[in-house]
Amino acid sequence: MSIEIPKTYDFSAVETRWYAAWESRGYFHADPASPKPPFVIVIPPPNVTGSLHMGHMLDQTIQDVVIRRKRMQGFNALWLPGTDHAGIATQNVVEKQLREEGLTRHDLGRDRFVERVWAWKRESGDVIARQLRRLGASCDWSRERFTLDEGLSRAVREVFVRLYEEGLIYRGERLIHWCPRCRTALSDLEVAHTEIAGRLYRIRYPVEGAAGDFIEVATTRPETMLGDTGLAVHPDDARYAGLLGARGRLPLVGRELPFVADAIVDREFGTGIVKVTPAHDPNDFEIGERHGLERVRVIDEDARITGEGGVYAGLDRFEARKRVVEDLDAQGYLTAVEDHRHNVGHCSRCRTVSEPLLSTQWFVRTAPLAREAVEAVRTGETRFVPENWSKTYFEWMRKIRDWCVSRQLWWGHRIPAWHCDGCGGITVSRTDPDACAHCRSGALSQDEDVLDTWFSSQLWPFSTMGWPDETPELRVFYPTHLLVTGYDIIFFWVARMVMAGKHFTGQAPFREVYIHGLLRDAERRKLSKSKGNAGDPMLACDHYGTDAVRFTMASLGAPGSDIILVESQLESHRAFATKIWNAARYILGHVDASARLPDGDAIRAMDLSLADRWILSRHMRAVASVNDALEGYFLHEASKSIRQFFWRDFCDWYLEMTKLHPAESRPVLLYVLESSLRLLHPFMPFLTEELWQRMPHRGESIVVADYPVPRDDLIDAASERSAELIQEIIVKVRNVRAEMNVDAKTRLPLRIAGADRATAAMLSANAAYVRRLARVDAIDFVAAPSEARAAARAVAGPVSLEIPLAGVLDLEAEQARLRREIDKVRKEIAGLERKLGNAKFVDRAPREVVEENRQRLAGYRDQESRLAEGLDRLA
Repeated sequence: MSIEIPKTYDFSAVETRWYAAWESRGYFHADPASPKPPFVIVIPPPNVTGSLHMGHMLDQTIQDVVIRRKRMQGFNALWLPGTDHAGIATQNVVEKQLREEGLTRHDLGRDRFVERVWAWKRESGDVIARQLRRLGASCDWSRERFTLDEGLSRAVREVFVRLYEEGLIYRGERLIHWCPRCRTALSDLEVAHTEIAGRLYRIRYPVEGAAGDFIEVATTRPETMLGDTGLAVHPDDARYAGLLGARGRLPLVGRELPFVADAIVDREFGTGIVKVTPAHDPNDFEIGERHGLERVRVIDEDARITGEGGVYAGLDRFEARKRVVEDLDAQGYLTAVEDHRHNVGHCSRCRTVSEPLLSTQWFVRTAPLAREAVEAVRTGETRFVPENWSKTYFEWMRKIRDWCVSRQLWWGHRIPAWHCDGCGGITVSRTDPDACAHCRSGALSQDEDVLDTWFSSQLWPFSTMGWPDETPELRVFYPTHLLVTGYDIIFFWVARMVMAGKHFTGQAPFREVYIHGLLRDAERRKLSKSKGNAGDPMLACDHYGTDAVRFTMASLGAPGSDIILVESQLESHRAFATKIWNAARYILGHVDASARLPDGDAIRAMDLSLADRWILSRHMRAVASVNDALEGYFLHEASKSIRQFFWRDFCDWYLEMTKLHPAESRPVLLYVLESSLRLLHPFMPFLTEELWQRMPHRGESIVVADYPVPRDDLIDAASERSAELIQEIIVKVRNVRAEMNVDAKTRLPLRIAGADRATAAMLSANAAYVRRLARVDAIDFVAAPSEARAAARAVAGPVSLEIPLAGVLDLEAEQARLRREIDKVRKEIAGLERKLGNAKFVDRAPREVVEENRQRLAGYRDQESRLAEGLDRLA
């Protein structure tokens, strides 16, 4: 009895059933006591607040392809999952709920609010885990972590205290990003820079001691001039050498402003003179530090003008801008207002314009940590893939600034520092202290701030392994082997993990960093939830099947290159999944249920047909190509090799060729199908398990079956050359049929000229393939092509082909038909050339419409060429 397989693939039922089975059988669990060599990936923890988007789908697919293959190769493979507590994002979610109830967090108080957030996390925090399972992510769920878990929290406190004891954490006044609505400091990653249509204001500043003398500066934020404490020029700018040592006077306020020389000034911007506002601009803060300029804070935490702003005190910053501009104009200081597009920082959570603000915060001195991290990459302890991203890493590390790690939130790791009401001293401790470390007073209050989310996530590779304890997991699974992430967080997360890993464990946290590109839509915009184009991978999986979506992700783009995602790619790979199912259904429909799977040695000993020897050789080359590509993390090349082999070589050619000898080829059919399913498994886990279980196999699950390795003894270059010549002959005859409009039922004669003795013998022995697949009747071997007028001619490798058409076609009628087709195509070409020659159309039409028209034009030109070639054959 043959093996029964349903006609259609019901991916939804298969996916649910198999993931539950894999997890219950413990296939994804990694044991530190295992004798197998470890291979470890820690998942970049998604924020607990939300759901996965298509960017996550790309990230998780890459990791799962790698970890599934390593597991099949016999590694003790650990993929550790978890989520990030996402301080500001999670707090905003719960505060929004409270607003709907007419409450604020202050109505609840800190403790009750934090408990409310934990309650939300318990109810909603497993969304990510459910979605990862749906995507087929083969994580070790017994090791799932959360950045606020007790163990991870202990690691966070240990790191903070150690850095403080080493003088690498301090509390001080520096410039930070501030969100006036969320009322907290922001990390660089939490500031979204958006280009806006703004204004550039040109303002005259009087020069002291030179009556009637003015200099001009340009600014996009005139309200900040209230805090100006200097004017700067480039030290090599000869135009202003005479101003050094002089003083200007601040319009509207009257403050004296010293001229200073600083290399950060761009001589090409505006007049080459910049106003310096140390309390409200990052570059100005650095200039102020270097030249000892006063810091005058004129904007407060609510984005209102402070008392230092004089008559403007209490105004909102944008109202103040309007009033300042009006007064500058009225007093003759405003020389011009120009339209100006520029980037403005916004809080990524609430979209409020963020404010550079002078604030007392906690900071990490990053320069000493950065030196160790730079050395780790320079010496190859950690390697970037592709390597060019190491240059970006080095550049960012050279420019590194002290890191503001405090946040004015309630949800997160509270800073382990206590302020003494008696002496004002600060006690930093691993445990909650009873008394001040300086004066022994018991009047202590813990710092209200929490740590930046990135502070805990920088410890993720080793805190999840039990550090600071010396656990079996830490000994076996750290350092990890691979980190997979996008290039947009190399500095924000990757660099900080390397700094923390080197400083606290003495080892870089991962050996390789695979940098993938960012997913973009057809308009080349980055996919993001804020833009509304992020896409829901769950909906994509519902529609196309998880395997098709995974294969699409794997097939797109080289490492480090941005990826354009369009729906046609998903449709194409759904069709590929269907092709695999139908091929297996056809093969197994001719296999007895009691059949056994042959091994490679048994196959090697058989008397094999040319088609069998060819497909085995092609399969081994595909296996080698896929393994080589995956070793370098070139998933797009690996997936391309698999698809081309299975669709073109195996389905389009081999299955058709074996219809001449199905019984004799059955062992090879089974062998190649089963091996191909294992080769495909990391990319398409559900489909491959379902088919593998239905066919003869060895082992209990494809998840833990051996990953294919190439066998040199099955590679047969001579058989490949022979089979490919036969295939080329078949294609050339088929092309003539199509171009000359020959009825599919009509069998054609074929003359082959120029074949040497060995080639002729090979073609004669395998003529049945040509007769069946090209629908050829007689095949004659001749010394040279004839001079017959009514014949189509082509070249295939070393031989010439001649297909007599007399008696097959009405030559005059066929010539008339071809001329009509050519006229029709030329009209289409002329119309498209006119359209694409119209500059207005090209400039104004959507890019995809223009590109579609260009592709249509290229297609019609190709049709014209082929039709003309067919007409020439008959002329």
